[in-house]
Amino acid sequence: MTDESREETKAVEPPQETVSFAFDRLTVARFREVFPNARCSDTLQAWTVPGKTARRRIDRWLASEADRKRPYEEERGRDAYQFEPILSPYLQVYDRGFRIKTPFSRTVVDELRQIPFARWNSDDKVWEVPYASYDDLQHRWEAIEKAAKRAEPEERRKRAEARKGTEEEAKAKRRTSERNKKRLPVPSDDLPPPGRPVATTAFGIVVVTDITGELVNPEEVAEHHPNADDEHVWAGWRAATLEELVHTWPARAEPGEYERIRGWWQPTLEELRAARTAAKSRERRRDARNASTRPST
Repeated sequence: MTDESREETKAVEPPQETVSFAFDRLTVARFREVFPNARCSDTLQAWTVPGKTARRRIDRWLASEADRKRPYEEERGRDAYQFEPILSPYLQVYDRGFRIKTPFSRTVVDELRQIPFARWNSDDKVWEVPYASYDDLQHRWEAIEKAAKRAEPEERRKRAEARKGTEEEAKAKRRTSERNKKRLPVPSDDLPPPGRPVATTAFGIVVVTDITGELVNPEEVAEHHPNADDEHVWAGWRAATLEELVHTWPARAEPGEYERIRGWWQPTLEELRAARTAAKSRERRRDARNASTRPST
């Protein structure tokens, strides 16, 4: 396949979302009836559903499945909670199950995504878990609560105070300074595609804006870019927008050793999902700032 045909294929391949649930023949049959184009991925250990509205359709299906299981499993979950309740300021009980509200933590999000039928309520800014999934929630709660406590502002402040004057703080400042330069060393004979999101070792998913042609001094950047050599040149970059990330087709496999050493690769689905979440947060903060500075009429 030529580079042009690859570009054409990537341009027409739709975005996709993933969903996982406990295997059950009848549940799979119902899922395939609603999502006939879904495919099971052994690599991701999940089903992939194509389409721009896949996330909303998946959430609706998860909610309907939770309703279906409620008459049988909800009672068992309620009994389990009564017998061995989770007592935590991060968890509240409501009529359909549990609501979990914590400071933002990537670990918390990753743990909750593994719980069957857990869903994010964007209106109330909480995660909701039905009674039927109480066993799974209880199994993961220790990790969730530990990560939530670490994410509390006071705990973050204490860790920041403890780092003051240390080499760790100095390294963090140097990393921030390097990131603010918006530059990336790339092999002069294997350049990343400009204008398209790529995953990088140093800065996550970015969009390369230009290749300056300026040679990299490996000794000066060894701390942040240990694989750079005197055959690397500087490329400028910017953060990828949410729209760009949504329309980026994920790689079919994890990056290999060559891609890691090279410093850039086609992003994986998990990398894209994390980047999309971060981009949504950036855009919400930007919209909130714009709304606060907009003159009232």
